[in-house]
Amino acid sequence: METSTKTKPTYYEEFRAKGYSRRDFMKFCTLIAAYLGLETTGVAQVTEALMSKPRVPVLWMHFQECTCCSESFIRSSHPMVADIILDKISLDYTETLMAAAGHQAEAAMEKTIEEYAGEYVLCVEGSVPTKDGGVYCCIGGKSALDILQHTAQKAKAIIAWGSCACNGCVQAAKPNPTEATPIHKLVRGVPIIKVPGCPPIGEVMAGVLVHLVTFGRIPELDRIGRPKAFYSKRVHDTCYRRPFYDAGLFVESFDDANAKKGYCLYKVGCKGPTTYNACGVTKWNNSTSFPIQSGHGCFGCSEENFWDNGSFYARIPNFPGFGIESNVDKIGAIIAGASAAGVIAHGVASAVKKGRENKEMMTRGRAAADELKNLNK
Repeated sequence: METSTKTKPTYYEEFRAKGYSRRDFMKFCTLIAAYLGLETTGVAQVTEALMSKPRVPVLWMHFQECTCCSESFIRSSHPMVADIILDKISLDYTETLMAAAGHQAEAAMEKTIEEYAGEYVLCVEGSVPTKDGGVYCCIGGKSALDILQHTAQKAKAIIAWGSCACNGCVQAAKPNPTEATPIHKLVRGVPIIKVPGCPPIGEVMAGVLVHLVTFGRIPELDRIGRPKAFYSKRVHDTCYRRPFYDAGLFVESFDDANAKKGYCLYKVGCKGPTTYNACGVTKWNNSTSFPIQSGHGCFGCSEENFWDNGSFYARIPNFPGFGIESNVDKIGAIIAGASAAGVIAHGVASAVKKGRENKEMMTRGRAAADELKNLNK
């Protein structure tokens, strides 16, 4: 009789077998709970889940993509993040990382689908070509479209990794010769979590998986299917350069003095005001930096059609927001105009006041002169 998920070792048991201490384990639980935006009590929930629940089987498919999502995940700053997938979530199939090949690899995939129907998680990296029957991406003699439909039908949930799987990305850019299509347009009846980005942040990917394990359900999603824990705020809202934006201080070109001062990159094409992601909070490379901090504007890789939304260095003309954001070019003019109006108003008021004072003085002077004339008489 084959082993079921209920008799598999728990995550904690696997972590300890791997050589991690309980201290390492608790640090990891705290880290993930923080990334998920959970309260203090959430750490206990994550810890309890990973200590008591068996590993979740995972099928990780690769279609039209560059593997940057996998690269981002396995190069996460915390080693246990990568271990979640590579060793601890029972990664049953992935063309990129598995040792098996050919019929042996296909057998592993089919075994997982049959034995863990309704329990396994299907992770998909890359878009799916649909033109000419899907012949532009084939694995083991089967098209990516056929493989996706076969593996998705019994999955507990699908996680679309990266912008390729979420919105087509560069493969779907005009003229889209292979008719590259995102996952949510090809699968129905299975919950789909979109984790866009080119690539998404490794810790964000880990957080989504841990949420599934901890709570047994998909995380709360926004209107287009992204986890709110990571995609509820604009990059603009959490950017450390935001004060410069509000003050009207901008980089005009990448080699000017303002760039050296770290001013806002909005005028040189930064798409932070229209991009939802956790880059400014979670950051990359052991939480060291993110593109804007490195001196380059955000080009909106977690938003749909970002490849076709014009040049990465073309400024957003105007975007809705609060007062000062309505038309950034007029900020200085408005301030200058207000100052000038204030000066003029002050000058007019002063002139009127002085005119009144002079009139009163003249009236008094005439009265005094009249009095002197009367005395002389």
